[in-house]
Amino acid sequence: MPLYMYQAAYTPESWAAQLKNPQNRIETVGRQACEAVGGKLVGGWYCFGEYDAVFICDVPDNESMSAIALAVARAACHQSGENNRLDDGDGRRGGHEEGGRRRQDL
Repeated sequence: MPLYMYQAAYTPESWAAQLKNPQNRIETVGRQACEAVGGKLVGGWYCFGEYDAVFICDVPDNESMSAIALAVARAACHQSGENNRLDDGDGRRGGHEEGGRRRQDL
């Protein structure tokens, strides 16, 4: 399955709620979201910078990752997010496909 990186920036309201009731939401929410689409959470971390959290997800396809991104957006816990498909560099995970062919075959 392909790997995806999802980055999210929390809203001030979400940060306030997390400070009132601290718990590992990265692990809980990330794992539930990935498993709901037939995948698994590789890892999730809080981070510094433009985004507050990053998740690495091993899910079946682009549509599955889009479903995760939409579910997170519906929860209104973050103000922005970015979703990227990852590639291992040799095309084994299929990150560089165009028209059904791998980039190396073009």
